[in-house]
Amino acid sequence: MTPPFSIDPVKSTFMNPIEERIQYKFRNGLLLAEALTHPSISLERKDYPFDNQRLEFLGDAVVQLAVTEHLFRMFPGSSEGQMTKLRTRIVSRSALKERASALGLGDFIMMGRGEEASGGRERASTLADVFESLVGAIYIDGGFDSARLFILRQMDILFQEIAEKPEEINPKGYLQEILQAIEPSAPDYRIVSQSGPEHSKVFICSVVWNSIDLGQGCGFSKKEAQVAAAQDALTHRRWEQEWKAAARPRRRIKK
Repeated sequence: MTPPFSIDPVKSTFMNPIEERIQYKFRNGLLLAEALTHPSISLERKDYPFDNQRLEFLGDAVVQLAVTEHLFRMFPGSSEGQMTKLRTRIVSRSALKERASALGLGDFIMMGRGEEASGGRERASTLADVFESLVGAIYIDGGFDSARLFILRQMDILFQEIAEKPEEINPKGYLQEILQAIEPSAPDYRIVSQSGPEHSKVFICSVVWNSIDLGQGCGFSKKEAQVAAAQDALTHRRWEQEWKAAARPRRRIKK
């Protein structure tokens, strides 16, 4: 069934490659250029006229509104708290990064050579930011309806996921429940490293249980890294073999 917010793409003959990918034709091409300009470029070109930080600020609010409105219509019987959790799944930094990667936006970002050399085109924070700045540019260029259509089209896969499974499993809680059914001790989450500037730190966390290293995860906060580590542990279930081997009773020697 075609979703109510789908639209026919604008004919590609009138669009440049990035416009073809996002299926939106800009009236003002400078807005698109601004949305795709990383702040690092000003470090090398002092006279550069703009970067995408202001559009990112605007786009963040537009994404929040469009997703909130759609969830409000999708789940008429849900409480504020339930809808807040669903929205968090859709507008998280990792989710925005995935949407930007799916569009290949990293290929089009204009950035300083140093930033590019350090892996800037694949950096999660950069991709999430450029998705929001692109939304902000579409909002200014074509209004809220155009921005909303773009957002909902890109988030369609996420809306389908929560429609099928609106209750999100809490990886940390689920992991603890499984492990404590085996042995009462709780898993221990340890931040093993952190990197990046203060406003965009990346944390790496490991989860250990009864001296068994169960998994690792990373995130833009300690909590997000802990959740990722728990999810890694649930995926690989390393405790099953190691704990069973350690707990296996020794064969009794007949006297």
